[in-house]
Amino acid sequence: MTSTNVPGAGETAPTFEEIRVILERVALRQEEIAREAKETDRRMKETDRRMKETDRQMKETDRRMKETDRQTKETDRRLKKAEDLFTTQWGRLVESLVEGDLVPLLRQRDIDVTETAQRLNAVRNGSHCELDIVARNGAEIVVVEVKTTLRPRDVKRFLDKLRRLADWFPWSEGRPVYGALAYLRTDASVAKHAERQGLFVIRATGNSASVLNASDFEPRVF
Repeated sequence: MTSTNVPGAGETAPTFEEIRVILERVALRQEEIAREAKETDRRMKETDRRMKETDRQMKETDRRMKETDRQTKETDRRLKKAEDLFTTQWGRLVESLVEGDLVPLLRQRDIDVTETAQRLNAVRNGSHCELDIVARNGAEIVVVEVKTTLRPRDVKRFLDKLRRLADWFPWSEGRPVYGALAYLRTDASVAKHAERQGLFVIRATGNSASVLNASDFEPRVF
């Protein structure tokens, strides 16, 4: 038995006006949905554009940071080069100043040296050693380390160098070796520490140099 969709008892078929209103509402809703979809699409595109712009800015920032880092390293390298050049030239000036007064200064301390030499270098078993100034005679040797600013670590390193001197310079073996630290600036405590280690302490001042050790100082033999 076939049934047909007809209004039931008591039901009234929608009028044309009601159907028109319903269709208009459906059309309006579809337009609203389409508008919302376009707005959502616009926002997504705007978000994508902003993300791309943010990514571009981040890449640009990263590039600038790398460039800044490169420039900073280059500046540091140039400053270090200039500092090393200044330190080297200044150090050589101090060496020359000390060397010029060294012979009479040591003779006043009963070490009768007859000759001096600057910047002696030696390499043994891949290890390098440089001596700033060496004063000697037929028997005794005085090794002078020159520093513009004398620091505690310089005293320790110099003592280590003196203990191993014969490893680099065989001609020093079997001879009395004395050590001296010459400087332009230092703390009084550092100079005192060097003296307690048996080292001559020489201060370069103006156009001359002077030994600061006490008159009864006994130098250590290495």
